[in-house]
Amino acid sequence: MPLKVAAFYQFAALPDFRELREPLRAICTGLGLKGSVLLAQEGINGTVAGPAGGIDALVIELQRGALFGGRLDNLELKFSRSSELPFQRMKVRLKKEIVTLGAAVDPTRQVGSYVEPADWNALLAAPDTLVIDTRNEFEVAMGTFEGALDPGIKSFGQFKEFAAQKLDPAKHRKIAMFCTGGIRCEKASAYLLAQGFDEVYHLKGGILRYLEGVPEAQSRWRGECFVFDERVALGHDLVEYKDLREHNDLREYKNE
Repeated sequence: MPLKVAAFYQFAALPDFRELREPLRAICTGLGLKGSVLLAQEGINGTVAGPAGGIDALVIELQRGALFGGRLDNLELKFSRSSELPFQRMKVRLKKEIVTLGAAVDPTRQVGSYVEPADWNALLAAPDTLVIDTRNEFEVAMGTFEGALDPGIKSFGQFKEFAAQKLDPAKHRKIAMFCTGGIRCEKASAYLLAQGFDEVYHLKGGILRYLEGVPEAQSRWRGECFVFDERVALGHDLVEYKDLREHNDLREYKNE
């Protein structure tokens, strides 16, 4: 029976994130789930897999349960399937940031304009738009959108240096960004706005939401989308690329 996979994140104030760790791990384990969840003062970021009933119960707990007390009421969620369990254990880790940029930005206060997947192609086609892939060069090499700029970074933390060296608010007046699930481009959009860029957009739900909702015949995506679990990569309709799963050099890649 196919297993259900949930990828989720939300920027939300969690000053008690350290106290949330063990109760959350116990809930996931009790539901028969495996995966990885990051907790930080700025929010939550995770991917877990298991029986569909367990995944559904966890989502209800995150959104409406007592543990988070309604603080995850705007959780960005994406579901997919896996033929095998793509994780070996259940980990809940404490971090300084749920996605590492190394800059003091708060997406709950200021963030770029969200673009729904159905509207993304039109933005890509606009001649005055600079489209930036905020993922690292390994992921970009596996697949990206037509015409997108590859920043050539090895980790998301290097996005600040890329922006300082290659982007200019006076020249680049309209910027659109994307990433795997939406979390990196959301934080990058907050950072660019803080640096004086006026018109900043980002793909809501990321590449995964686009591949899930946009018909392949209309797609501007080329290649595969790398994911941080043992499925390695997903394509349109979030179908896993089984022929890539045996490549150990890809499977071992865990750079944020």
